[in-house]
Amino acid sequence: MTTATLATTRTTVPDRVLAEEDLIITKTDLQGRLTYCNETFLRFSALTEDEALGRPHNIIRHPEMPGGIFTLLWQRAQAGEELFAYVRNRGLDGVGYWVLAYVTQSCDVRDGCKVAVGYHSMRRAPRAAAIPEVTEVYAKMRAAEVGSSRKAAAAAGLEWLTHYLAERGLTYDQWVWELEGR
Repeated sequence: MTTATLATTRTTVPDRVLAEEDLIITKTDLQGRLTYCNETFLRFSALTEDEALGRPHNIIRHPEMPGGIFTLLWQRAQAGEELFAYVRNRGLDGVGYWVLAYVTQSCDVRDGCKVAVGYHSMRRAPRAAAIPEVTEVYAKMRAAEVGSSRKAAAAAGLEWLTHYLAERGLTYDQWVWELEGR
C-alpha cells in the first residue's frame, strides 16, 4: 500500500496491541530518516526493511496524534534530553497501535567532543488503563490545534497541554509516570 493510498484509507480494524515482551527499536539520522529498525517495528508498521530505511520516521504517524506532542519530542531530543511519550502510530496497512516511546539522542565522540548523530527510540506497550485518558487529552490538544498552520497548530496544542497539566500540578513527564503507575 502506498503512502498516498494510506492517507485516504479509513479502517474500522481494532488497533494492534503490543505484547509485554514486544520492544520496538528504531534509529534515525538528525533529520528523522530511519537508519535502523528491528523486526518488531517492521511487523507493527507493516513495512519491509527496504521500504522503511531512508524514509522519514513519521511515515507511521497516526492522524489522531496531536502535533504538539511531536514538538515536545523534538524540542527535548534536540536539547539532548530524554523523553517518554505516549504515541499512537499507524502501520502502512492502516492499523493503529499505541506505544510508550522513549526517545533520546544518539551521539559519537569526535575530537573529544560529544556530537549528536541522530536519535534512538525504544517503544513498549503502554499500560492499557492509561490509553482512555491519553486519548481524551490528545483529542483536546488536537482541538486546540485546529485552524492554524502546522507549526502554529503544534505550538497551540503544546501550550494547551502545558496549561492543562500545570493546572494539575504536573509536568508531562510526571503525568506519564502517574498514568504508568510508577
